[in-house]
Amino acid sequence: MPIYFYNTRSQPYGCFCNFSRHGFELDGFWWVTNEHYFQAQKFATTDLLWFNKIREVKFPREAAKMGRSTTYPLRKDWEEVKDKIMEQGVLKKFETHAEICKILLSTNDELIVENSSFDYYWGCGRDGTGKNQLGLILMAVRKTLRDRYSN
Repeated sequence: MPIYFYNTRSQPYGCFCNFSRHGFELDGFWWVTNEHYFQAQKFATTDLLWFNKIREVKFPREAAKMGRSTTYPLRKDWEEVKDKIMEQGVLKKFETHAEICKILLSTNDELIVENSSFDYYWGCGRDGTGKNQLGLILMAVRKTLRDRYSN
């Protein structure tokens, strides 16, 4: 049976959301949420001032809004690296927090779906035809962690 999540209130799977307050250290910085990490990476090679402003905002919703700004140029390779960057952040988040790692591993081999009605790339979209890329990444991270801890 598929596991659906959308926001941090999607219990018990709200921790799958990029807005969940499960911070981690990656690339020499502390990230309050994976949303902060992901959005800032869009500018890591183009505008370090904007990168740092995104990193330092209080709420993930602010980071998301800032990351969608068209005022600042995205790194040129963004479309090629965005999935890998998302996976790095998700993996680090679950490596850092044992309690949510346990939740992820408890999903066994179930399909994990970001139940976003408007996002057809990271989520499943309104009609279920979206790529569900965040769900796929969560399942890949689950496999990585399962393989690591089963040895």
